Amino acid sequence: MRQQLWLGVRWWVVGGTVLALAGAVLLARQSLDEQRALFETDARIVHRLLSQQVVQHDAILATLALLQPAPQGTASASPEQRLPALYPQILAVQRRDPGQAWADPQLARAEAASHARRHAMLGNADLAQGRYQLVLSASPTSYALDLDLRALVPWSEWPMQPQNSPVRVVLEHVGARHVIQPGNSEPGTGGAGWRWEARKALASESQPFDVINTLSVGAGELPWLRMLAWVLAVAALLTALHHLQRQRVARQRAEELLRLGQVARLNTLGELAAGMAHELNQPLTAVLANTQAAQRLLDDEPPELGTARGAMAQAAAQARRAAEVVGRLRRAVERPDAGGALRPVSLNETVRRALHLLEPECQRRDISPALQGTETVTVLADAVALDQIVHNLIFNALQALEQVPAAQRSLILTIGTRDGRGALTVADSGPGIAPEVLPRLFEPFFSTRQGGLGLGLSLCETLANGMGGTLAAANRTHGGAVFTLQLPLGGNTT
Repeated sequence: MRQQLWLGVRWWVVGGTVLALAGAVLLARQSLDEQRALFETDARIVHRLLSQQVVQHDAILATLALLQPAPQGTASASPEQRLPALYPQILAVQRRDPGQAWADPQLARAEAASHARRHAMLGNADLAQGRYQLVLSASPTSYALDLDLRALVPWSEWPMQPQNSPVRVVLEHVGARHVIQPGNSEPGTGGAGWRWEARKALASESQPFDVINTLSVGAGELPWLRMLAWVLAVAALLTALHHLQRQRVARQRAEELLRLGQVARLNTLGELAAGMAHELNQPLTAVLANTQAAQRLLDDEPPELGTARGAMAQAAAQARRAAEVVGRLRRAVERPDAGGALRPVSLNETVRRALHLLEPECQRRDISPALQGTETVTVLADAVALDQIVHNLIFNALQALEQVPAAQRSLILTIGTRDGRGALTVADSGPGIAPEVLPRLFEPFFSTRQGGLGLGLSLCETLANGMGGTLAAANRTHGGAVFTLQLPLGGNTT
């Protein structure tokens, strides 16, 4: 019984745990998906903004190449001199006029590559210091821009707060990196959590930088409050459902006990009436016989005895009437013949149903009934009568176990077949049955309990006999009593 109760509670706990964990995982997954979607959106915006900046450098060089400087000796200022004031990322503009050479050999090599490929090329690139040079070969004058990566970023349009954002943004070129936004994801670091990276080359053939966005999300950034709220909600819901189920089970148990009680009272009334009829029938028969004898004696006396004969005749008639009334009472309250209501009934299910109804009584007495037997036994019986017999046998055993210490209480129910019949034994570790009581145990009105009617076991035996079965009682070898109910088999038994 306790094992079944524990199994029921365990399934509630397991089901609630699975539901709570599944909901928490879904909430965490949703939060991660939202963070990743926002990260990818920000990464696309960053790539677009930086690409616009570097493409602008190509356009500036192309414009300078088209304008070309004024001939030497003219008073007009070169246009490149005004560029650093207009573009903060341009630190300086260098030019190589015809017949001159670059001071830096790297610029000369970049100009040669630019001439061959017909677009600007990188000169010196020091990403660690945040600077690089861009060279465009043109005729007659070639140009080079000294650029500052730190001033390259259009912060007014930046999609993130650079000081607080967890996203790390870097520019990379041939292994060298320039950190634009530090974020919280150092390169090469591992650890628990989730890490996403978005890498894409800038939209400029002359400035082949990869912009890399990375984001690391740790367990501490999951929506723990929402997850905890979900778990608590599931716990509250399951607690309420469990409470409602227990109320429903208790209500069903109470209704079943009420039904059994009503049937028991009717059957007990029948047994009581049968006992009363049996007890009253003998004295009434004696009265009738004596009255008839007196009537015959009075018939032998001739003088004035008509009144006496009439009175004695009325007494005899009343005695017959009393006997008929008692007979009608017995016929009215006696339990009908159960033979017509017999049908195949599962003995196993009947026992489980009785244990379920008596579960509170078992818990109150700290008793865990043990159900033994692997067979599924089907007997030919009246389902209601069988319920009443099994219920009474188990309840009597529980009452007997109250007389021994809790540590010594045991109740074993065994289902099987015996001599070609279905059998149920109810064995307890109580005080047993006294030898002088055992022969009279099934007599009506005989009880060893104070205040008992002595009809319970008598009624059980009557019901068992009415279904073609037997009910027997004996003492166990090691103490306690055992009751054996046998009924005809009523179907397949496995």
